[in-house]
Amino acid sequence: MSPTIPLLERELGMSQSEGALLSIVLLITGALITPLAGRFGDRYGGKRVLVRLMAVVAVGGTVSALAPNLPVLLLGQVLQGAMVGALPLSFIVVRNNLPPGESKVAIGVVSGLFVGGGMVGMLSAGPVAEELSRHWMFALPTIAVAGATLLVNRLMPADPPSGSDDAGLDRPGLLLLSGMLVTLMLVLALAPEAGSQPGVLGALVVLLAVFAVGWVSVERRAASPVIDPRLLARPAIRTACVLTFVICLGTSMAVYLVPQLFDERGDGYGFGAGATEIGFFLLPGAVAATLAGPLGGIGDRRFGSRAVVGTGVVMMTVSLVALAAVHTEVWHLVVGKALIALANGLCVTAMMTGTATAVDAEDTGVATSLILVSRVLGYAVGGQLGGALLTAATPPGSDVAAESAYVTGFAIAAVVTSLALFVARTLPEGVEE
Repeated sequence: MSPTIPLLERELGMSQSEGALLSIVLLITGALITPLAGRFGDRYGGKRVLVRLMAVVAVGGTVSALAPNLPVLLLGQVLQGAMVGALPLSFIVVRNNLPPGESKVAIGVVSGLFVGGGMVGMLSAGPVAEELSRHWMFALPTIAVAGATLLVNRLMPADPPSGSDDAGLDRPGLLLLSGMLVTLMLVLALAPEAGSQPGVLGALVVLLAVFAVGWVSVERRAASPVIDPRLLARPAIRTACVLTFVICLGTSMAVYLVPQLFDERGDGYGFGAGATEIGFFLLPGAVAATLAGPLGGIGDRRFGSRAVVGTGVVMMTVSLVALAAVHTEVWHLVVGKALIALANGLCVTAMMTGTATAVDAEDTGVATSLILVSRVLGYAVGGQLGGALLTAATPPGSDVAAESAYVTGFAIAAVVTSLALFVARTLPEGVEE
């Protein structure tokens, strides 16, 4: 949806912070679905769970296509968030069907193809939304998902379950995690308006802390936790999760701000681009992100996680600083966004491949789910922070945000990303158990 967020903001009468919420609600849902998908995939087999998730995505796409307003569209995106859980399930299938020596590169290729699907959507979203309608922007890919579900069910080789079915579902942990993520989404949505309702926001922050403490306490005692705390207790995996969160927080601010700046119609800044133009402007970044998957896997195997992550963090920080300083030409944003996407892909893939191959085969889904959860939470916080900056910098009665908000956003993202260098120094040469 990235190229069409400004269009959706105008058609549905949303503020920039509401647009940011719409862009991240899918990821928030993914943070809940991903560990469950990994756990169920380890237990029942990746293909079996994958087919069911794809069916939920098709239902969510149908709801989004028919949505008459923002609340219904948010519901559709909540259901479509199940798609995020497809990635650890794909890793399970890879581990069960390929020799161990090929796993790292193969996982990198799968990550790249996952991003490649987003690239196709990015190119088609603008033309479809402008020439047909925003409804068809969701309907056409939903038809494709429904067809792909049938093909996966028929053609993908079955993988045997590797876990036990005896422990059952950790329902208390699932409920607490759901409450924590829903509360987080509400906190992010209300943060830009904290001045008008500080009591509500404060109560939500307290509730979020209660959910978090309760969830950690329950997971430590659960026989089959949604996310196993023993994995988080491993220094290498914990470090990988922290790195992923920090890097993706910085990245997501740029991911949100760049399309908004393309659409902006300020005095001396912004380009007034339409959704189709924005899609083409973002294409190099999508290509870079697709290539980053296999490159990150190869780099991790040859040089180790620390080298790949360090290179990616430096590249991303420099690009964000450059965007904050210079953003008066389209190519400034195009090149900056492409470098940021490449750097982010290298970092996250290195974290993913190292973690996936550092644990036992039966823990692959849950371990990689931790990285994906860190990734989507980083994207959610960063995207909403970018939206809050633009909302706060938009005068009443105007739809044009001040240029200083974009400069501040890129600068904050650069500072946050640079902090990852200090964490990356604690990584071993490879993310090992």
